[in-house]
Amino acid sequence: MTQITFVAADGTRFDIAAANGSTAMENAVRYNVPGIEAECGGACACATCHVYVDEAWTAVVGEPEAMEEDMLDFAYDVRPTSRLSCQIKIRDELDGLVLQVPDRQA
Repeated sequence: MTQITFVAADGTRFDIAAANGSTAMENAVRYNVPGIEAECGGACACATCHVYVDEAWTAVVGEPEAMEEDMLDFAYDVRPTSRLSCQIKIRDELDGLVLQVPDRQA
Protein backbone atom coordinates (compact mmCIF):
# COMPACT_ATOMS: atom_id res chain seq x y z
CA MET A 1 0.00 0.00 0.00
CA THR A 2 1.12 3.51 -0.81
CA GLN A 3 0.51 6.30 1.68
CA ILE A 4 -1.05 9.44 0.24
CA THR A 5 -2.44 12.50 2.02
CA PHE A 6 -5.30 14.71 0.94
CA VAL A 7 -5.49 18.11 2.62
CA ALA A 8 -9.06 19.43 2.56
CA ALA A 9 -9.75 23.13 1.99
CA ASP A 10 -10.23 23.59 5.76
CA GLY A 11 -6.82 22.04 6.47
CA THR A 12 -8.08 18.65 7.63
CA ARG A 13 -5.64 15.91 6.61
CA PHE A 14 -6.78 12.54 5.29
CA ASP A 15 -3.95 10.01 5.43
CA ILE A 16 -4.86 7.09 3.21
CA ALA A 17 -3.28 3.73 2.48
CA ALA A 18 -3.98 3.43 -1.24
CA ALA A 19 -3.68 0.31 -3.36
CA ASN A 20 -1.24 0.50 -6.24
CA GLY A 21 -3.08 0.63 -9.56
CA SER A 22 -6.00 2.59 -8.13
CA THR A 23 -6.33 6.33 -8.69
CA ALA A 24 -6.06 9.15 -6.19
CA MET A 25 -9.71 10.04 -6.97
CA GLU A 26 -10.94 6.51 -6.22
CA ASN A 27 -9.26 6.66 -2.84
CA ALA A 28 -10.62 10.13 -2.08
CA VAL A 29 -14.15 8.93 -2.81
CA ARG A 30 -13.65 5.71 -0.82
CA TYR A 31 -12.53 7.70 2.24
CA ASN A 32 -15.05 10.54 1.81
CA VAL A 33 -12.52 13.33 1.32
CA PRO A 34 -14.61 16.52 1.22
CA GLY A 35 -14.36 18.55 -1.97
CA ILE A 36 -13.68 15.62 -4.32
CA GLU A 37 -16.98 15.28 -6.15
CA ALA A 38 -15.85 12.99 -8.99
CA GLU A 39 -19.06 13.47 -10.96
CA CYS A 40 -17.86 11.52 -14.01
CA GLY A 41 -16.55 8.60 -11.97
CA GLY A 42 -13.00 8.89 -13.24
CA ALA A 43 -13.61 9.12 -16.98
CA CYS A 44 -11.68 12.41 -17.32
CA ALA A 45 -14.91 14.02 -18.50
CA CYS A 46 -15.28 16.69 -15.82
CA ALA A 47 -13.03 18.64 -13.48
CA THR A 48 -14.67 17.85 -10.15
CA CYS A 49 -11.74 15.86 -8.77
CA HIS A 50 -9.27 18.71 -9.25
CA VAL A 51 -6.35 18.80 -6.80
CA TYR A 52 -3.08 20.67 -6.34
CA VAL A 53 -0.02 18.43 -6.21
CA ASP A 54 2.46 19.45 -3.52
CA GLU A 55 5.40 21.07 -5.31
CA ALA A 56 7.82 18.47 -3.91
CA TRP A 57 5.86 15.81 -5.84
CA THR A 58 5.18 17.43 -9.21
CA ALA A 59 8.10 15.79 -11.03
CA VAL A 60 7.24 12.34 -9.65
CA VAL A 61 3.53 12.65 -10.46
CA GLY A 62 4.32 13.95 -13.94
CA GLU A 63 2.58 16.27 -16.35
CA PRO A 64 -1.05 15.96 -17.44
CA GLU A 65 -1.75 14.45 -20.84
CA ALA A 66 -3.66 16.43 -23.50
CA MET A 67 -7.15 15.21 -22.54
CA GLU A 68 -6.56 16.09 -18.88
CA GLU A 69 -5.21 19.52 -19.83
CA ASP A 70 -8.40 20.14 -21.80
CA MET A 71 -10.56 19.22 -18.80
CA LEU A 72 -8.49 21.40 -16.47
CA ASP A 73 -9.75 24.36 -18.51
CA PHE A 74 -13.06 23.81 -16.68
CA ALA A 75 -11.54 23.63 -13.19
CA TYR A 76 -11.69 26.39 -10.60
CA ASP A 77 -8.47 28.29 -9.77
CA VAL A 78 -6.10 26.25 -11.94
CA ARG A 79 -2.46 26.49 -10.88
CA PRO A 80 0.79 25.11 -12.31
CA THR A 81 0.49 22.10 -9.97
CA SER A 82 -3.15 21.35 -10.85
CA ARG A 83 -4.09 17.81 -11.77
CA LEU A 84 -7.25 15.75 -11.96
CA SER A 85 -6.98 13.13 -9.25
CA CYS A 86 -8.67 10.55 -11.51
CA GLN A 87 -5.56 10.69 -13.69
CA ILE A 88 -3.04 10.10 -10.90
CA LYS A 89 -2.36 6.35 -10.77
CA ILE A 90 -1.07 5.17 -7.43
CA ARG A 91 2.32 3.45 -7.51
CA ASP A 92 5.20 2.84 -5.11
CA GLU A 93 7.03 6.00 -6.21
CA LEU A 94 4.13 8.11 -4.89
CA ASP A 95 4.49 6.94 -1.28
CA GLY A 96 4.06 10.11 0.81
CA LEU A 97 2.27 12.10 -1.92
CA VAL A 98 0.39 15.18 -0.68
CA LEU A 99 -2.61 16.54 -2.60
CA GLN A 100 -4.45 19.76 -1.65
CA VAL A 101 -8.17 20.01 -2.40
CA PRO A 102 -9.27 23.42 -3.76
CA ASP A 103 -11.81 25.62 -2.00
CA ARG A 104 -14.41 24.51 -4.54
CA GLN A 105 -14.75 22.46 -7.69
CA ALA A 106 -15.94 23.57 -11.12
